[in-house]
Amino acid sequence: MTDRKQRTESLLSEQVEAGDLVRFAVPKKGRLYERIVNLLKGIGLDYVRKPRLDIAYCTNFPVQLVFLPAKDIATFVGEGELDIGITGEDIIAEAGESENVDVILRLGFGKCRLAVQAPVREAITNPKTLVGKRICTSFPNLTKEYFTSLDSSIETPVKYVSGSVEAACGLGLADAVVDLVETGTTMRAAGLEIISEIMSTETVLIQNRKKRKHEKTLEILRKRIEGYQLAAKYKMIYYNIERKNLEKAKLITPGKKSPTVQALDDPEWISIGAMVERKELSNVMDKLEEIGASSIFAVAIDNCRA
Repeated sequence: MTDRKQRTESLLSEQVEAGDLVRFAVPKKGRLYERIVNLLKGIGLDYVRKPRLDIAYCTNFPVQLVFLPAKDIATFVGEGELDIGITGEDIIAEAGESENVDVILRLGFGKCRLAVQAPVREAITNPKTLVGKRICTSFPNLTKEYFTSLDSSIETPVKYVSGSVEAACGLGLADAVVDLVETGTTMRAAGLEIISEIMSTETVLIQNRKKRKHEKTLEILRKRIEGYQLAAKYKMIYYNIERKNLEKAKLITPGKKSPTVQALDDPEWISIGAMVERKELSNVMDKLEEIGASSIFAVAIDNCRA
């Protein structure tokens, strides 16, 4: 049995006996669901979610997964009912829980902007023009705060809609909308444009600020997630090269700290392995060929530690 497995089983045994599992909230559906399910698998959390049940117990780690609507996760973690959760910064702000939770880790996906949008044909350039006008949004609290900050003497009517916010202007229900913009494709298709941005947001891992428990387990989870994020950003590249060109090769593939260098049967040649950013992989291969490298190949990394 490996040391890592022994530590995990010991931790699991200790906390199960005490009835002390980390209650981990994750979105039960939506645009981020598949990304988060892949993340859970990538960090080694094995579980079986039975049909129509929103609670699952991990079989190999002291974690209870609770599947909730993303908009509820910030509230439950903020109130201390759940220990940690994955949700968006926009949802945390809308729920008014920013003072009650700490961001443990930014997850690097779900990046978008919460923006005021109006019909292109209106040619609006100043958001103050929309003060007092009809606004539709799924973020009524943030929207009211924003328009009040522009002019507190005039009330801006804000109507909540749960979906298809971008259609409100075309249907004559609103003069403008406040909605999330990722690529802008849906916005442009609806004939809208951004007038101003309220906030930028991304998916984050959060913890209750006051009820800080399970620090040992959470630290392991944080390291696992960081390793998963790092693995998604890098690939391992391997190649052979003449020993005399080692210094040139190290400049091209320095790795995270330094490349791994191994001797070959031919004393004039060596084998090198190094982590390379995925976006730079093709350029790196080209440069290696230019200095005489051969047998160049790259492999994906499932997980790692920095």
